Amino acid sequence: MIDKNAFFQEFTVRICSSLQINVALANVCEYLKQIIPLDVLLLIQRDETIGSMRLIAQAAADRTFSPQKILAVPTSTWKKLQTYDRHIPHVGGDDELSLELNNLGKLQGFSRLIVPLWLDNELIGFLVMIVKGVNRYYQTHVDLFTATAHPAAIAMSNAMAHENLLRYSDTLIEENKFLNRELLDTSKITVVGGTEGLKNVIEMVRQVAPLNNTVLLLGETGTGKEVIANAIHFSSSRRDGPFIKVNCGAIPENLLDSELFGHEKGAFTGANSEKRGRFERANGGTIFLDEIGELPQQAQVRLLRVIQNREIERVGGTKPISVDIRIIAATHRRLETMVSENRFREDLWYRLNVFPLMIPPLRQRKEDIPLLTNYFLELKSRELGLKKPPSIAPGVLSRLADYPWPGNVRELENLVERELIRYQGGPLTFDTLEPGKFIAATVSPKEAAASQLPTDLDEAIANHISRVLKMTGGKINGPRGAAVLLGIKANTLRARMDRLGICYGLKKQRSGRLPDVR
Repeated sequence: MIDKNAFFQEFTVRICSSLQINVALANVCEYLKQIIPLDVLLLIQRDETIGSMRLIAQAAADRTFSPQKILAVPTSTWKKLQTYDRHIPHVGGDDELSLELNNLGKLQGFSRLIVPLWLDNELIGFLVMIVKGVNRYYQTHVDLFTATAHPAAIAMSNAMAHENLLRYSDTLIEENKFLNRELLDTSKITVVGGTEGLKNVIEMVRQVAPLNNTVLLLGETGTGKEVIANAIHFSSSRRDGPFIKVNCGAIPENLLDSELFGHEKGAFTGANSEKRGRFERANGGTIFLDEIGELPQQAQVRLLRVIQNREIERVGGTKPISVDIRIIAATHRRLETMVSENRFREDLWYRLNVFPLMIPPLRQRKEDIPLLTNYFLELKSRELGLKKPPSIAPGVLSRLADYPWPGNVRELENLVERELIRYQGGPLTFDTLEPGKFIAATVSPKEAAASQLPTDLDEAIANHISRVLKMTGGKINGPRGAAVLLGIKANTLRARMDRLGICYGLKKQRSGRLPDVR
């Protein structure tokens, strides 16, 4: 006969011998094999985040036994198991609990001894002993394990709390590294041209930055939409919160849900731990969704829910997670056209298009070219280790202003870097520009003007409205106002000017300064 007090003491010492639950369970298994028939010892926990039971540790003498890691148990079944209020160990049979546990492996021809683990009047899991052969556990074994359920439950709870603490510690370290990289990147970004060609855009940034509404940045590739998104975030009340950037077109479609919304442990093959998605990381701050037009349809549906409810749901999770975020989206595509072609959801378009902000291309703000050129010269010279930025040859800035810049600011930045790499002394001439892209001197003024006409519809409309406003001296209403000349209502004109980034009236007169704007 086994002394129950000695057994209880030895079992408790071993199950509490380590916060690493696998080590503790191995110690218990080693002891139990000397006392009872035992091939496999399992510790199973109810994981509410995935709505299933999860195998958190196993110790086995029989290495061929390979149980499932996740045992799907419907919530209704789990609630029913709770109502059984069965605290006493029992031998597995044909009851509902035993039948559910059969799913852990091919247990036909095995005997099972199941110890329910209760803590604070709540069933949190099971300790399960398995051995080959039928009817190998008896009432004496049940009596022996009756007193061990409580220390086993406490040990499992402590071990899981320790595991969560380590996981959250790793998560915080990862988050810190991630945010430091993001801050390092954003600290280098400056809005150049905020008092020149981008004056109207910066005025609109001043209007929208203090608010929390969604902003949609429109404009060609390379115009600096990310720079404007930075300006909005760091001029807002969320400036001390995270600023998370997502390039929607750079994430593979099969990884998109996990990257944006995160996943629970065991949600899919390779999900060895839970992961916070970009939306959770942006909690308390701003998320910048660049190239929003590249999102696949299914992701658009999930994004719509986030915008509407400010809630996300991790892959493999069952509970919604609230997020306090501001959304800034950007695209170089024509979303209206994509909506008409059923490539972009109309309801998502209306949700995003609350405050559209058009970033003009570089060819429309030629006054910024000298500022940008000098800025990039200083920046790239430091990066390349040059003691002093080289000078620019006379006439070069005028020649740069005549270039159409199809790649916009990004193309100018790359050109400056290329010139510095090739630099061998003397003033910079920028002779690597393609001569064929300049307007030839022999072209007539009329042809030259026609060649500079914008092909972008919004750009053409913006230019036309600006010319009419100059004719009316900025007047919109009244008999000689711009609205009458254009043949539209004044409110319609103002709305269109807001969308295109054209300031007017009091908006044009407001002053103020954004941090880090030059």
